Amino acid sequence: MTMTTGFIWNERYMWHDNGAALGQIPTGGAFQPGLHLENPETKRRLKNLLDAYDVTPQLVSLAHEAAPIATLARFHTQDYIDLVETTSKSGGSVGQATIAGPGSFEVARLAVGGTTAAVAAVTQGHVQNAYALTRPPGHHAERDRGRGFCIFNNIGLAILEAKAQGWVERVAVVDWDVHHGNGTQQAFYNDSDVLTVSIHQEMLYPVNLGKLEEIGDAAGEGFNINVPLPAGCGGGAYLKAIDDVVIPALNAFQPDLIIIACGFDAAYFDPLSHMLLVANHYRTMTEKMMHAADTLCGGKIIANHEGGYSDFYVPLCGMAVIETLSGIDSGVKDPYAGTEFVANQDLKPHQFEAIKAAVDGPLAALFARQGSS
Repeated sequence: MTMTTGFIWNERYMWHDNGAALGQIPTGGAFQPGLHLENPETKRRLKNLLDAYDVTPQLVSLAHEAAPIATLARFHTQDYIDLVETTSKSGGSVGQATIAGPGSFEVARLAVGGTTAAVAAVTQGHVQNAYALTRPPGHHAERDRGRGFCIFNNIGLAILEAKAQGWVERVAVVDWDVHHGNGTQQAFYNDSDVLTVSIHQEMLYPVNLGKLEEIGDAAGEGFNINVPLPAGCGGGAYLKAIDDVVIPALNAFQPDLIIIACGFDAAYFDPLSHMLLVANHYRTMTEKMMHAADTLCGGKIIANHEGGYSDFYVPLCGMAVIETLSGIDSGVKDPYAGTEFVANQDLKPHQFEAIKAAVDGPLAALFARQGSS
């Protein structure tokens, strides 16, 4: 069945420039400069694939504009906002592994505006669900600094704006980017109206965050769930984590809206992780999220693009998610789908133990809070 799926895209997202690098590190004259890993190609190629297979015209293009400063200030400090604006006039660092190139302040505000427009369209019933193909990414951006290629926290700011406007009351964020969603966790760590769940490779980035014991604080205690998985997990572990941790958490929390922080860097071909997913795993995970949304919140679900650094494989993963959201069959076939290319997909005992620890720890804390409320 074809859904009404909103789509956020803007060519200007591709104009954010991280400069030349040795992978993700400035070369400093010591090495031959190359293309920064967080470059436009992964996302532009996804858009090109959607165009090439006539998917784009079947999506609902959502109008959006740059987020006002007042929206940015709902989470970020004014000093940090000013730093990004000043730095992006010529280019430079605004935090850990985060560059604001010339014009990036405006592009990053536009990314926030795009995510916010997707939330507005879904919560107000203009579309059934949405995919926001925004850049730069956002889930690492903290209150007073950029981090991990992220300038402003797109999802966090969109939720805060939506709550302020009365579009939504209870929001669940499911972050399956391979890196911990530290910025989104920080934004809602004391908030019982926003459930944050992050499935990530343990001790990858940020190295000292995303632990099981980080369950929220004060009013938010029990409403932050981390599922740190060991390196080498494939579809068996990820689907088990969805079934045993994410779905029960969503059922307990009863959100009005589900937002997926949709990174594709847990894929086998990604240069910044050590996981084994293929495109069809993202398809199945999206199906599970959609079923939960249908049951809990009238199908209101948004996927907001985050990380993913394989220029040839991210488009296949993105197509799988967008096909699932929209019900469109593009005809695109993933040539790497079989285990003859990507083995070790079965759930392993040590992976099961990591998931069980999340069930016994942070998920149990959520159940305890919900049971006492």
